[in-house]
Amino acid sequence: MNAATVTFLLIGGIGLVLLIASLFLGDLDADADAGPFSLPSVAGFVGAFGFGGAIAASLTGDGLVSVLAGVIAGVVVAIPAAIGTVALARAASRMRTDATPTRMDVVGRLGVVVTPIPAEGYGEVRITLGGQPVKLNAKSDKPIPLGAHVFVIEAPTETSVVVEETTAV
Repeated sequence: MNAATVTFLLIGGIGLVLLIASLFLGDLDADADAGPFSLPSVAGFVGAFGFGGAIAASLTGDGLVSVLAGVIAGVVVAIPAAIGTVALARAASRMRTDATPTRMDVVGRLGVVVTPIPAEGYGEVRITLGGQPVKLNAKSDKPIPLGAHVFVIEAPTETSVVVEETTAV
C-alpha cells in the first residue's frame, strides 16, 4: 500500500469520525437547515473523498499519478455523496411524526380491568392508545371486578386514571 492510499484512507476515516459525531451530537448550529456546509454534509464529502481517493490511488500505483488520480476520483465521488447527504438530512429533518400522547388523551377511552379495583386503592386497566395496549393504575368510587369494561373519566397523573364501570361493548 503506497503513501497516497494511506493518506486517503486517513482522510476517509476522518469523514467517518465526523459522521459519527454528527449522529451523536447533532449539527453544530441547531437552527441551520441541512445545507451544503452542515456537519453531515461535510462528513459525507470528506469520507467519500478519502475512500474514493484511496481506491483510485491504490489502482494507479505510486507517485504523483496516484495522488492526482486520487484527488480527481475523490472529488468525483465526494460531490454526489455530499449532495445525497444534504437531501437525506433534509428529508429526515422534515419528516412528519405523530404527536406524543398526553394524559388527556386517555380521558374518554374504554378499557378492561386487568387487576381488580378495590373500593380503597388502585387496580389496573388496559386501554388502547395510538393503536398500542397501555396498562395504567386505576381507581374507582366502588370496587370493579377483573374483566369488567370501564370508561376513563379522569387522568390525575401520567400513569393513573379514574374509571367507572360500563356495560360490555
